[in-house]
Amino acid sequence: MREIRAPWSIKRELLTKSEDETDPKYGHRPEERPYPDLIKFGIINLDKPPGPSSHEVTAWVKRIVGVEHAGHGGTLEPTVAA
Repeated sequence: MREIRAPWSIKRELLTKSEDETDPKYGHRPEERPYPDLIKFGIINLDKPPGPSSHEVTAWVKRIVGVEHAGHGGTLEPTVAA
């Protein structure tokens, strides 16, 4: 019978097919992305408390972050356990 080894005991190595740099005109590496791009193309994961409407929270986010356009996907209303 073949021995089954634990995944952490297997010696692995990283294989790199090629080293290359991204042309800056096509974007930035995630860790080097400028702040305005993060705001422009970013997503805010928000846990909305009960009380304010989704529309109110979206308006607050727009004001705090300083952008003209923002929206939400789906409902921001909390679910109530039965």
